[in-house]
Amino acid sequence: MLKFRPIFKRPVWGGERIAAYKAIDAAQAPIGESWELSGLPGNETIVAEGVDCGLTLRELVRRDGEKLVGRANYARYGEEFPLLVKFIDARADLSVQVHPNDTLARERHDCSGKSELWYVVRAEEGARLRIGFNRPVTPEEYELAVKECRVEELMSEYTIAPGDLFYLPAGRIHTIGAGSMLVEIQQPSDITYRIYDYGRLGLDGQPRELHTELAREAIDYTCLPDYQTHYTPCPDQAVQLIRNEHFTVSLFDLTRPQILDLEWLDSCVVAVCTVGAGTLTDDKGHAMSIRQGETILIPASAKCLQMSPAAEQLKLLVSWIEA
Repeated sequence: MLKFRPIFKRPVWGGERIAAYKAIDAAQAPIGESWELSGLPGNETIVAEGVDCGLTLRELVRRDGEKLVGRANYARYGEEFPLLVKFIDARADLSVQVHPNDTLARERHDCSGKSELWYVVRAEEGARLRIGFNRPVTPEEYELAVKECRVEELMSEYTIAPGDLFYLPAGRIHTIGAGSMLVEIQQPSDITYRIYDYGRLGLDGQPRELHTELAREAIDYTCLPDYQTHYTPCPDQAVQLIRNEHFTVSLFDLTRPQILDLEWLDSCVVAVCTVGAGTLTDDKGHAMSIRQGETILIPASAKCLQMSPAAEQLKLLVSWIEA
């Protein structure tokens, strides 16, 4: 099992809660994003401890191949790690944006698209997300709204609370509002098309680049009645949150030890701790502590995983990729 040194990003909208949440040096704040697990070139997380300390995630995939990520995943993704995991803390609203799907991203950028899952871990009073269109919208109506700086009027809005869940397939327009703190589990891509950014200046004092032309072809104009992913919490049992070709994510809210059988699974497993602390133990007896704000990668070679709370509660988001 492996822990990595997170990569801290400090965008213009970044908040100040991630340092306290992860119990790290507060002098590092503000942190808008903490990249927990990434194999993207130029943003590769590095093993933090143990015999592989100092190796990048991509170096591990290159060395261990299917033993790390699984036979089908290695055949499908090669040396590209198939997930990107982040914590996001917004002090101000993020830009209105969209991500391309796999076909468009391969054509334009030679990389995967970006579908993502948001799990809310903190929310200040009144914090909200805007996701998707709130009524049927034609491309022409959308373009006029962008030109008149009122695209947010076309979007569905959600006031959020911890535990809320949203799945955003590539092509769905969205923005994260001020006061929101999320776990984001996504495809391994950093391609974002900004549509509207409130006339905001970047950290360099210059207007931030917009990508309205690129976004126009990337947007899915489908209107849904509800963009939130609903589930029923169930303590001490696996609660599947999402399952698709990109990732499967389950929630474990534990008050007592539970064993997760992995013998059937041809994939690595990623565990993100959102509340509490505990210990993960694999079938070989290797144990690793985990606490709020930490992420652990369990290799595909593991046959089972025991998840044990240290005190009253251990809440984990556990994800993998099914062939």
